Amino acid sequence: MDELAEALAISKKTLYAHFDNKESLVRESSLAVFDTVCREIEEIKDNATHPIEELYTVKTAVLKYYQNEASSPVYQLQKYYPEIYAELKDQEYDRLGVMVKSSLNIGIQTGLFRPNIDLDFVSRLYMNGMRGIRDIDIFPPDEFNIERLFESYLEYHARAIVTPKGLAILNEYTQQQNRSK
Repeated sequence: MDELAEALAISKKTLYAHFDNKESLVRESSLAVFDTVCREIEEIKDNATHPIEELYTVKTAVLKYYQNEASSPVYQLQKYYPEIYAELKDQEYDRLGVMVKSSLNIGIQTGLFRPNIDLDFVSRLYMNGMRGIRDIDIFPPDEFNIERLFESYLEYHARAIVTPKGLAILNEYTQQQNRSK
């Protein structure tokens, strides 16, 4: 709190006038970042040509909030503030799950995703998988590259639901990803 007050050029008293303690500051900051991420994903969804493009654009946007090292704010939150991390996880499906379902539905309507997928099941499975790859107990950051985890999971998810038409587009995106490395 001393360092933060100094960086903001305010007194600790002023800082504590807005936040009861360090945990409340972390909670409010985390919720603000979560809101920013959600708004960014909503914008991507609104501007994407199709759901496969949306998946890859969202991946790129979300990766900027993750670093493949123990000093990443996301990993620090999970490690040192598990209650706040759990609170954010609870809000994820409420806000992001709706967007995932909508994208799946658009994918079905445009012939990119199989028409017989269960929207509720697949959206929950996708969200749970995204949580899993971010779990530092399952994928310790010093052993796993977060970008590679996102890429692998995204391809795994997409290949499970695409039609032949969607597969052609997916293959273009994966080839593009491989060329950019």
